[in-house]
Amino acid sequence: MADQSFLNWPFFEDRHRALHAELESWASANLPVDHSDVDQACKDLVAALGKAGFLQYSGAKQGETLDVRSLCLIRETLARHDGLADFAFAMQGLGTGALSLFGTPDQQSWLDKTRAGEALSAFALSEPKSGSDVANIELSAEDKGNHYVLNGEKTWISNGGIANVYTVFARTGEAPGAKGLSAFVVPADSEGLEIAERLDVIAPHPLARLKFNNVHVPKTDMIGDAGAGFKIAMSVLDVFRSTVGAAALGFARRALDETLARAKSRELFGAPLAELQMVQGHIADMALDVDAAALLIYRAAWTKDMGAARVTREAAMAKLYATDKAQEVIDKAVQIHGGDGVRKGSIVESLYREIRALRIYEGASDVQKIVIARQTLS
Repeated sequence: MADQSFLNWPFFEDRHRALHAELESWASANLPVDHSDVDQACKDLVAALGKAGFLQYSGAKQGETLDVRSLCLIRETLARHDGLADFAFAMQGLGTGALSLFGTPDQQSWLDKTRAGEALSAFALSEPKSGSDVANIELSAEDKGNHYVLNGEKTWISNGGIANVYTVFARTGEAPGAKGLSAFVVPADSEGLEIAERLDVIAPHPLARLKFNNVHVPKTDMIGDAGAGFKIAMSVLDVFRSTVGAAALGFARRALDETLARAKSRELFGAPLAELQMVQGHIADMALDVDAAALLIYRAAWTKDMGAARVTREAAMAKLYATDKAQEVIDKAVQIHGGDGVRKGSIVESLYREIRALRIYEGASDVQKIVIARQTLS
């Protein structure tokens, strides 16, 4: 059992501790799942998480508020049990984040389906020439009076190919750069929306490159105001970057748990590994990094939940530190496991593959350093 003493920190309320206990019980009984067909596994996980009620935390209608501490607790717990379960939950939140924060009541009707696990959502921001540089988006949305026509591509889209609805960011041209972008809700069955390519990565998840070929989008499906797309995207990432750190924390906690079990049971030179000072030093570093990451994550989440308009600096720190340090924690776990650590199918081997993408998506580590520096200098 992973350390749970952090639940007594003042960041949390009794409702968070109750949520954690409920989810821990559910995850222990239902995870991990079979990953041989990741598309079907994600669909099944979304349905199961919806039925169990956990997806209610993934979105918020008008009059409701996204509780970031709950989002982080859920992602941390799911990631510790099964990386694909974390992915399935996370995409329901990220994919509808713009609707939660800026959507109209009609647009937010999608939340009835995504929170029930009856529809999958996706966040379509990245393009072949604009990953970290969001202001460089090229996908165009041409104003045709009562609708827009979208043309261009998106890539590295999580849930691409299995989502029922996409939040799409496109250039409407009100001004150059970031001030000329807008956000749209686009159903997956829209005519002209094509799954151009499925993308394989080291930790398999549903990913795709999308083509928009004269996709007609009613003006009522624009999220927020014309030209507000960059602000909307950054506001969504402000919320969900902390949760990426939480997923990394879940991976790191699992790696530490596996390492402790290994160090106590494996003998070397006539004694358990745990008695070797070098191994103790690694374990001390791992425990320190886990707790420091948790403090940064739940500080950012608590700050947002207490009403802060933006937590750009706090969220960037949480994501950067938690994802980078989780990589180091997991690497130490692999080293301590020796040959078993690189054996395909072992837990620490799968964690080693799972963690790498988190240091790239939703703002790569190097970009987070730029964000932190700019926030600090200002």
